[in-house]
Amino acid sequence: MAETRSRAEDLVNSGFGIADAAHVAFAEPAEVPFISCDDRLIRICKNHKINIWCGNPVAFCEKENLR
Repeated sequence: MAETRSRAEDLVNSGFGIADAAHVAFAEPAEVPFISCDDRLIRICKNHKINIWCGNPVAFCEKENLR
C-alpha cells in the first residue's frame, strides 16, 4: 500500500489529478488495462509512460478483438 501511495504522489506531481493518480497507481501493480473516456487523461498517461495499457473503451474493444 505504501508503494501505491508513493506512486500516486509521483503521478500527482507529474500533473495527474488526485483521483486519476490513485486509479492509475492501483491499476499498475494489478497489471490491468486502464480504460477511460477522458481523452486528456489518456494523453497524459501516454506522455508519462505508464506501465500498463491506457486507452478509451473503443480502443480496448479493438485491442481485444471484441465486437
